[in-house]
Amino acid sequence: MTEHAIEVRGLTKRYGRRTAVEDLSFVVPRGTIVGLLGPNGAGKSTTLRTIVGLLRPTSGESLIDGVPFSALDNPASHVGVHMDGFGFEAGITARRHLEICRLAAGAPRGRTDEVLEEVGLTADARRRVKTFSTGMAQRLGLAAALIGAPPTLILDEPANGLDPDGIRWLRRFLRRFAERGGTVLVASHQLSELEHIVDEVVVIKRRALFAGRLGDLVTSNGDSLESKYFELVEEVPV
Repeated sequence: MTEHAIEVRGLTKRYGRRTAVEDLSFVVPRGTIVGLLGPNGAGKSTTLRTIVGLLRPTSGESLIDGVPFSALDNPASHVGVHMDGFGFEAGITARRHLEICRLAAGAPRGRTDEVLEEVGLTADARRRVKTFSTGMAQRLGLAAALIGAPPTLILDEPANGLDPDGIRWLRRFLRRFAERGGTVLVASHQLSELEHIVDEVVVIKRRALFAGRLGDLVTSNGDSLESKYFELVEEVPV
């Protein structure tokens, strides 16, 4: 098993004349929570989509468990993904949606009930997805990511739509996941919340502005993740 759950090496993605990501490199060590940060248009979604095989890089590569996503045997057992654009069929129930995910992942029959309980949706399993609030839909997306019991999660703005109790629940959930040996790469704009849970941060604005341990960026003299983040991104033109 490789030392790092995720490796991004010299990743560049261009759309015609526009460069979304340029020569981006970072790693996500096993058993850590890593925050992927950057302003709108910085390349966060492009990076995540390239890691999970939804986009082909112009150059460079990204690896999960030492191989490209396309080379993974049963990807759902390696990495769970929840990001914008992974929608739901609104007319079906939450349970039915997860059953479809379970069958696609080749997970055992009881896994649907397990993930419903993990994300706190057991009581709502028979409700149609179209009746879900944004926060409930976020929990359902997380449940789908967990269906294959992967050791690694890739999450794009998982706290969007969650109320304060939901955000606290998500924080505790991700921390427990990492404490059990799991790995999380999470993109978010909620800097103050991320500061409570991440071990490492990657700040990007097409390129990596910082990649390393949170403690190496936020020193003991009162700096916050938010203040250091703005110091980095405001120095680099769009």
